[in-house]
Amino acid sequence: MLKRLLPVLALSVLTLAGCANSNPYSGNVYSGDNAKTSQSVTIGNITALRPVQIQAESRAGGILGGGGGAIIGGLLGSQIGGGSGRQLATVAGAIGGAVAGSKIEESSNLIDAVEIEVRKNNGERVVVVQRAEQNQQFQVGQKVRLIGSGRNVSVAPY
Repeated sequence: MLKRLLPVLALSVLTLAGCANSNPYSGNVYSGDNAKTSQSVTIGNITALRPVQIQAESRAGGILGGGGGAIIGGLLGSQIGGGSGRQLATVAGAIGGAVAGSKIEESSNLIDAVEIEVRKNNGERVVVVQRAEQNQQFQVGQKVRLIGSGRNVSVAPY
């Protein structure tokens, strides 16, 4: 019975491990705190673009990947050998599963993004990183709006 449940359990954990909320990194999404508030707008031109990735935080704080991997690894390890050898295989499986599960969760929380360097009309240069949008392709030389200030800036077409 347990052997039949392992594949289902593994898929469930791996599916949940990729549950990072990537919307806050979009230039097209406002947080609730920013809605209906005044935002400053600055005009500038894009001087450089570079594809990058954002390491999003897991909603579960890494527990699903590491914990789920440990459980699955421990269950698989317990199927090996007998006596003290089985106990060692169970511990080794749990440790290996935790490491593998954490890495899988970490890699599933990478978000494709773009680093946008903008030269404002006053000559100042700024860099903004935001999620790469399928429907919004920026180009060097394009006139854009910088919306917001400080830690909360997004780039939008002019």
